[in-house]
Amino acid sequence: MDEAGDLKVHVNGHHTLLLHQSVVCAFSGRLRAMVAQEKKRMKTASRGAGGGAEASMAIELAGFPGGAEGFELVVRFCYDSGRLPPLRPTDLPLVHCAASFLDMTEEVRAGNLLVQAEAFVDDGLCHWTWADLLAAVKSCDSPFSSGLLDKLLSALFSRIAVGAETLTRSSSSTCSSSSPDTAGGRPSSAARTAESMKPSCLVGGREWWFDDVASLSPATVEKAMRVIGCYGAENKNLTLTRFLLHYLRRAATLRKADDQGCLSGLADTAVHGVELGGGAAAFSCRGLFWALRVASAAGMSRECRRKLERLVGKMLDQATLDDILVSGDGGGVYDVSLVIRLVRVFVSSVKEEKEATSPSPLSSSSRERMRKVGRLLDKYLAEISPDHGLGVSRFLAVAQSLPDSARDCYDGVYRALDIYLESHAALTVEERGTLCRCLNYGKLTLEACKDLAKNRRIPAGIAVQALSSQRVPKLPNPLSPSQTPRRVVVDEEKEALRVDLQKMQGRVVELETACKEMMGHVKVSRTVANKSFGGRGLPWMC
Repeated sequence: MDEAGDLKVHVNGHHTLLLHQSVVCAFSGRLRAMVAQEKKRMKTASRGAGGGAEASMAIELAGFPGGAEGFELVVRFCYDSGRLPPLRPTDLPLVHCAASFLDMTEEVRAGNLLVQAEAFVDDGLCHWTWADLLAAVKSCDSPFSSGLLDKLLSALFSRIAVGAETLTRSSSSTCSSSSPDTAGGRPSSAARTAESMKPSCLVGGREWWFDDVASLSPATVEKAMRVIGCYGAENKNLTLTRFLLHYLRRAATLRKADDQGCLSGLADTAVHGVELGGGAAAFSCRGLFWALRVASAAGMSRECRRKLERLVGKMLDQATLDDILVSGDGGGVYDVSLVIRLVRVFVSSVKEEKEATSPSPLSSSSRERMRKVGRLLDKYLAEISPDHGLGVSRFLAVAQSLPDSARDCYDGVYRALDIYLESHAALTVEERGTLCRCLNYGKLTLEACKDLAKNRRIPAGIAVQALSSQRVPKLPNPLSPSQTPRRVVVDEEKEALRVDLQKMQGRVVELETACKEMMGHVKVSRTVANKSFGGRGLPWMC
């Protein structure tokens, strides 16, 4: 075309192209309407100016998807008499979005750009490699590509499902890291929809695709879960759940790109998958703790938090100290409230099991599970005690969260209490006495009780109470054959301790009596002195 262009098009305010109205308006309904409107405006302005020289026409395309690159592809299509230029997979989203934006539909002209772009997808998508398909999905970042994105995501997860089926049928176990391209898993048609693609095919733990799909934006991953029918409470697929947890590990990084607030919904979807996909049968106790950490960082809802904590709490007897040492987000180093909630769930579940079986006492297995959690909490208390942000009430809440029957010995609680008192030297006597409520003095060993009596950080009244709680049964006949020498020695030590305690109590009474007598003498002396010195008291002697 020899004549000069008569239409200036400014694309997003950064690029300007000089085109011919007759060429581009023949394919674009939007450009045709904009040119007609601009002509009308210019005609009105020309009449008002007295019919001056006709100014050149210019229009502004703001918010054009794909920028100058996408518009150039459109221009090439128009100037090539409606023939689609050679496209790469990454060009397809640009062309599709541009055609939708410019209204290049069949109503404007037969065989227009939008129809050809969709045909390009339907006919050629099955020949794309995995990398091409993934790159095309990443390029769909415009609302005008919603329909195309659905089709690409369906094809993407169909490729995953076919690849999983192929790898599962394969007799070789060495191809677990291969893609469908290398495993011969390309679908025969790109028209597989969400209904025809069964998420149940995504089994076998084949995770070759996790890292690739994890490079997508949160909004795209949410869209994918919706397309395949596994979003929210509809997620019952274990492999997709593991992928979501794998994806949400980078929650801090993903949050920067989460401009639509999709992370919370994805976290809830993962929790539903953990619950409905097998729960304790599919995840170990450590795996559930990991899922709890990941979903919490991503911002799961309160309802899903309760569901996940219930699953974790029921398996608390299988947890380790590292599992429950969860970082806190408040005033303390550790999330003590979480551990308290988990212990409550565990105790409640044990009671429910007991009521479901019989009204009799706990079974031996249930008692052993309780003891395991008791030993675990003793270690936990010793670990968190040095935390200066741990208040007295929180320490007591952890120590008393289990029933007394869960511990045969309270030496571990006492050791944790001693560490806490040493790390919190500013506590008052009343607060120290309050802390000692978590101890069952009758379940302290003789060595721990002796140490408590000598401990200066323990109030004297508590020490006396602890010593008096060491109830000593009547001494058996030492010559009895049923008594072992070790038992006799222990009983003798307890009897000696009881005698010492009685002497200590008698000595305390004597000291109190002597103190009262001294106070009485001091009052009498001060009265006499005041009379002798004319009402002036004697000076205090240092």
